Amino acid sequence: MEIIRRRVATRGHLLDDFPGLGLKAYLIRERGESSPVNQYAPMYLWSAPEGMNTFLWGPGFQGVVDDFGRPEVQHWTGLLHLEGSAPQALPRTAVRRRERIPDTVRPAEAVEAALAESRRSATLPGVVATALAIDPRHWELLHFSLWAQEPLGAPGDRYEVLHVSSPERDLLGRGKQW
Repeated sequence: MEIIRRRVATRGHLLDDFPGLGLKAYLIRERGESSPVNQYAPMYLWSAPEGMNTFLWGPGFQGVVDDFGRPEVQHWTGLLHLEGSAPQALPRTAVRRRERIPDTVRPAEAVEAALAESRRSATLPGVVATALAIDPRHWELLHFSLWAQEPLGAPGDRYEVLHVSSPERDLLGRGKQW
């Protein structure tokens, strides 16, 4: 994990002004009390699909491929991005939770409930930002939040935030995106 920490420390700033990038959180979790695995799990929120394409087909991502092999890139459709109760705070922790929509639940009802949950969570003390996305191939919702401190009681996998690049955070969609 020290390789990842060094790489983020020396190269993370390279996306601080990347066109089309709303926000990238450089996330890790290390095997121990709160995690069963060592994992680097960057999270991107794109303000424009062209930004994602430029990144994936560009030299920066090719450097990752050259150094570590081609990773699986999961792509979700954004439903919501909200600034939290502490939007100017430096994020220290991220929480990511995947939620499968049961076959017995109408997708629109599941999305409406998740949107309401995301709006509520954005108001909790210490929330920097929150996002909700969906993978309609697998009918999964992805809840993501950045926190100024370790959140108590927030369900999901916890990550340490090493760096955040957010050149177009102000362009990320507000409210319901469908």
